[in-house]
Amino acid sequence: MKSTTINVGISACVLGEKVRFDSGHKLNRFVANELTRHFSFLPVCPEVGIGLPVPRPAIRLISDQQRIALVEAKNPDNDFTAPMQHYARQKVAELSQHALCGYIVCAKSPTCGMERVKVYKHNRADKEGVGLFARELMTQMPWLPVEEDGRLNDPYLRENFVSRIYCLHDFYQSVGYETEASKINAADVVAFHSRYKLTLMAHNPRMYKQLGQMVATFRDYEPERFFYDYRLGLMQALTYRASRNNQTNVLMHIQGYFKRMLSRQEKQELARVIQDYRIGELPVLAPITLIKHYLQAYPNNYLQQQRYLEPYPQALRLRYNL
Repeated sequence: MKSTTINVGISACVLGEKVRFDSGHKLNRFVANELTRHFSFLPVCPEVGIGLPVPRPAIRLISDQQRIALVEAKNPDNDFTAPMQHYARQKVAELSQHALCGYIVCAKSPTCGMERVKVYKHNRADKEGVGLFARELMTQMPWLPVEEDGRLNDPYLRENFVSRIYCLHDFYQSVGYETEASKINAADVVAFHSRYKLTLMAHNPRMYKQLGQMVATFRDYEPERFFYDYRLGLMQALTYRASRNNQTNVLMHIQGYFKRMLSRQEKQELARVIQDYRIGELPVLAPITLIKHYLQAYPNNYLQQQRYLEPYPQALRLRYNL
């Protein structure tokens, strides 16, 4: 039986645990107040994981032109690179057994930052690094939705991240997990892909076509190869922001399904709302809400199964400002 639990990894300090070098935390209010209602978080502090105490001396990434090292800031002779790399390999492998659907990391951290982490070289610091744990996470699990705590304050990045988590969870529920990849079957793949056609069109029309071709030639693949390639392509496609133009094209595509059912006045109303969204006067939620209203009056099986119309629980209110 499939699990309905949505497992998401997270830097322990972002969840409010006092594990930082100064005994503090970096609690994210959106995580604490909203996402904890929907996800089961698996907190990790890599620095505590390798045995460092709380509090502890600050650590940083340095470059000596041959490698990136993780060292104590005031005493670079204390080198934690090898222990961190070993811990990261083991911990990420362990986390992969929990069917992770996402991961929230701590920005700027020399262990958990996913981008623009300071790397010290001689007398300067360049924001070009990736935390050692985050690097291992994204290397072992390149399909996994990963986001930094600070970037969750951006409504577009927040919505995109959460929608990817729910999509990956749906994929596992519908198609199976890694341990079941050899048993993947065409019917489940086609049903899943069909639900995400409009979503993919909104995010990346090119990848929408490529993934559709993969599904059409499903029987040409080894089951495990299809599972990994499709999952990776799906998640990479959804990392692209759903642009206003792409969203408008999708909404107009949906509009075409109602051309024989709606009255002239209803058609004009839907066209006006879509146009108002296109020019930025309304959020995308406005035409989607109207479409859902028309779907209640004029049911359509294909549209009603589309995750584009409801990619996550409405209670999260993520489309209000898009």
